[in-house]
Amino acid sequence: MSEQNQTPVLPWDAHNQKLVANVHPVDWKNPTPAPRYNLVVIGGGTAGLVSAIGAAGLGAKVALIEKHLMGGDCLNVGCVPSKAIIRAARKAAGVRDMAEFGVNVPNGTTIDFGKVMERMRRLRADISPHDSAKRFTELGVDVFLGTGKFTGPDTIEVGGQTLRFAKAVIATGARAAAPPIPGLKDVPFLTNETLFTLTELPKRFGIIGAGPIGCEMAQSFARFGSEVFLIEATHGILPREDQDAAAIVKAAMERDGVKLLCCGKDLKLAKSAGGVRLQVESHGKGYDVEVDQLLVAVGRAPNVEGLGLETVGVEFDKKGVKVNDRLQTTNPRIYACGDICSPYQFTHAADFMARIVIQNALFKGRAKASSLIIPWSTYTSPEIAHVGLYEKEAKEKGIEVDTFTQELSKVDRAILDGETEGFVRVHVRKGTDEILGATVVAAHAGDLIGELTLAMKGKLGLKTIGATIHPYPTQAEAIRKTGDLYNRTRLTPFVKNLMNRWLAWQR
Repeated sequence: MSEQNQTPVLPWDAHNQKLVANVHPVDWKNPTPAPRYNLVVIGGGTAGLVSAIGAAGLGAKVALIEKHLMGGDCLNVGCVPSKAIIRAARKAAGVRDMAEFGVNVPNGTTIDFGKVMERMRRLRADISPHDSAKRFTELGVDVFLGTGKFTGPDTIEVGGQTLRFAKAVIATGARAAAPPIPGLKDVPFLTNETLFTLTELPKRFGIIGAGPIGCEMAQSFARFGSEVFLIEATHGILPREDQDAAAIVKAAMERDGVKLLCCGKDLKLAKSAGGVRLQVESHGKGYDVEVDQLLVAVGRAPNVEGLGLETVGVEFDKKGVKVNDRLQTTNPRIYACGDICSPYQFTHAADFMARIVIQNALFKGRAKASSLIIPWSTYTSPEIAHVGLYEKEAKEKGIEVDTFTQELSKVDRAILDGETEGFVRVHVRKGTDEILGATVVAAHAGDLIGELTLAMKGKLGLKTIGATIHPYPTQAEAIRKTGDLYNRTRLTPFVKNLMNRWLAWQR
């Protein structure tokens, strides 16, 4: 492996060797720089990759710099490996629950965690050619593996070579950062950057933070057979989400065996003979448990160090690089996109921010990040997906809303699937059908939220959704049914009286 790599890729098996051969080949030789680039991109995660390949596809001369693994968090330590694990955990839960569907599973059925992780590594490696140094080179991007640093108004140095640019993009992302928990610095712990190196299932697994990562992994590892202790400082889980939605997921996680210690106070950590000792107070009760592994799923820090941002007048703080609505930094020749500058730290958000950068940096565009309608999903079982405003946010902004909620328990396909826990909830501007926000709680909420996102982007109201034919039976009917709920509000007593009189006259 290259000395430039930071977090080691472990275990060093055939799958991870294939991964590294694609995203940071050990024998890679940086090209001779062009005299000048239209665009130099620092960072080979989603934001950087889309910026580079999109610009090159439009004819720009582009250089891409990555010091670690191309593909960034998403491919290597985020979306891809986590969803592979979640899928395996769902299969395990499906086998466990087969009796409900009349399928008898033989006693003694077991879960091979080593094979779960091997499958994850294999699939990650299979996906990696899409983000590989070779592919980007073939598509016209000059790929430089090494640490990039601004050295002048239009220069970046990497590996002893100087790249000159007309415009530059900072897309270095963010990393896991340890929060100030007493004793944390003295104990071994995992983050999302090291979690996927596990090859043995922890018998007892401690997780700090009941946000999306914490909840997804807590439920998955509980389904594999770990005794999971999930510690959260606030009440419940997923504090940002609709609390009715979060309550459904919380109940499902607890049925899977997750021990939630919320409203956690006075958390202390210490080494123990078997791993890590956790001491915490939850709802007035003290807990003192020992775990084999500890995952810290809170805290992120922007990757701004060593870039020479001060040299080129790019302002930044602990939240990341400062940008305007056109994703321009305080240096008008330098832009930023992705986790380094966005409160929405999602792969799809980084993708579309990069598209804005291409328009604005290369073609003097006026595209605005604030125009993006960004949905997101937490991949628990059931999933929670959301887009737009929450009801609480609307009230804080002084916007009056009407809310329509369709329970899955009244949707035929959800009943047949045995997936009736959940709902579709849509907020519209009061007195209209203009969709301001929506939450979906369902087995595949992340797939369903796209229809509502499209409606918001296309300025299609809830009335239009109600008039759109959906295949029967599907769980997406729940979305159409919210349109029916809206349409019923249009049948006011006055309108109903007029219709009754008209029909009576027709007799």
